[in-house]
Amino acid sequence: MCQQRGCAAESFTNYLTRRDRHLNPARPTPSVAIFAYLAWHAGDMPADLPQESAREELIQVIRSGYTFDEPAIDLGVLSVDDEPVPGARIRIPLAMLNRHGLVSGATGTGKTITLQVLAEQIAQSGVPVFAADIKGDLSGMASAGEPNEKLLARAAKNGQDWQPAASAVEFYALGGQGKGIALRATISSFGPVLLSKVLGLNETQESSLGLVFHYADGAGLPLLDLEDLVALLRYLDSDAGKPELKQIGGLSSQTVGVILRAIVNLEQQGAGVFFGEPEFDSHDLLRTTPDGRGVVSMLELPNVQDRPALFSTFLMWLLADLYHDLPEVGDADRPKLVFFFDEAHLLFNGASKAFVQQITQTVRLIRSKGVGVFFVTQTPKDVPADVLAQLGSRIQHQLRAHTPNDAKALKATVSTFPRSGYDLGELLTQLGIGQAVVTVMDPDGAPTPVAWTRIFAPQSKMGPTDPGRIDQIIAASPLTARYGQQINRDSAYEMLARKLASGAESAQAESRAQPASRATRADGMPLVTDNARSAQPKSSATRKTTRTPKAEKSVIEQVASSSVAKQFARSAGREIVRSLFGTARRR
Repeated sequence: MCQQRGCAAESFTNYLTRRDRHLNPARPTPSVAIFAYLAWHAGDMPADLPQESAREELIQVIRSGYTFDEPAIDLGVLSVDDEPVPGARIRIPLAMLNRHGLVSGATGTGKTITLQVLAEQIAQSGVPVFAADIKGDLSGMASAGEPNEKLLARAAKNGQDWQPAASAVEFYALGGQGKGIALRATISSFGPVLLSKVLGLNETQESSLGLVFHYADGAGLPLLDLEDLVALLRYLDSDAGKPELKQIGGLSSQTVGVILRAIVNLEQQGAGVFFGEPEFDSHDLLRTTPDGRGVVSMLELPNVQDRPALFSTFLMWLLADLYHDLPEVGDADRPKLVFFFDEAHLLFNGASKAFVQQITQTVRLIRSKGVGVFFVTQTPKDVPADVLAQLGSRIQHQLRAHTPNDAKALKATVSTFPRSGYDLGELLTQLGIGQAVVTVMDPDGAPTPVAWTRIFAPQSKMGPTDPGRIDQIIAASPLTARYGQQINRDSAYEMLARKLASGAESAQAESRAQPASRATRADGMPLVTDNARSAQPKSSATRKTTRTPKAEKSVIEQVASSSVAKQFARSAGREIVRSLFGTARRR
């Protein structure tokens, strides 16, 4: 029987050899080695085949698959029988980082440490990094690692030349809430699609909001903060504003009410400070140090559970802004920036079809701008299939299969990997902390052999950096002076208020100047004109609007032609061009 099993295994091995060499004669045949070694354990190989030979063949295939002439970062080493093989390093070519990637695994399996290792290796290679710090642990990158007996023993066993080293880190905080340089965006540049995601609008309401943005762009009304958007919505829903919008489409009062309530809820959550000026320039994410290291830009998100849609969507705005502003570079030898999107499931939860399509398009197109995107989440099923298909590197930590849904997710995860001799359904549930199953893209764009990997230890501190040290870094940053103080200059709110007040005063003056004999109808009844109605006093607090005389310019036309609007156009240096997510591009 054993002889028959051996013949069957040998025949299958020969088939795999012929197939792999036919597909790519220049590459080794990992399927042969992996099948041979794993089949030996199952008792399906001839007794005269030495285990050590199969093991060495497997190691050689993995080593060859991850050896590149091009610059690469070291992720870890191959693990065989749960023992590290220091001579078989698992690496990712720098040039392939802009083909994107996925880091996934159950809670507590080492995803954050893997992200930290990737980020510091990439930064040491001269490539800037952006990462969101959800739990605060990533701030440890600003401090050198603290050696201990366990860490040094593990590093030595893995063949890692571990030396403590800190990275160059900039700390950011949305709207200045928390420790970090204030990161803000204007409502206008944020755009209607992303804002709709934050507000929780449906597709009909999203299209209505898009109409409002389109009108503001055409009228030259700067929407800098939520106050500006509220003022414009109320104006366009008033008797004075409805005719302005009628020529390009209507806006129902019910929809306006829904949007306004959503904005009020957002403001009550304290999110109003995230919108305004000075707006963050995404080019500040592309900085390097004088000694050639990439700067790690770290966004503090400690309260992500309170406003998950806002935080995740803000990160997507940064990506869209980078796409708009960066030139095409094609396939460069290294990316301009690597962007880590932690807790990626927050981005896709409840997302509209249009929103997911825009994410897919951004991920697909931003590669040519030299930006790599790594999504970090618990299972690959958290990421839509169209996005998942564009992620060239896969780093999968342990998955748990305690429920039917877990088992289904495990099966789906296994299907995302190239064919290998591993029983991934079993291996993925048995991986230890700091271990992962890895496959990446080689410089030719082909997937590397699937490899059971022991991740290296980070050289920076594993855990939060001391708050005092963070304060020192923020105070010493040249960006603190640029973004620290919020600016509140003339925008749609003030411009509409002034013009409406001016229109009301003009109407009152005209009404008083009219002779009493002319202010009657043919039947002798008083003539009540639109101007008289608009002359009724309006509370500035409620910001209600009035109808302007037909003979005069509309309020929007007056605002658009005002010196303030022209000054805004000049000082902002922006031509409104909307593409991905409806965000505005700087020119």
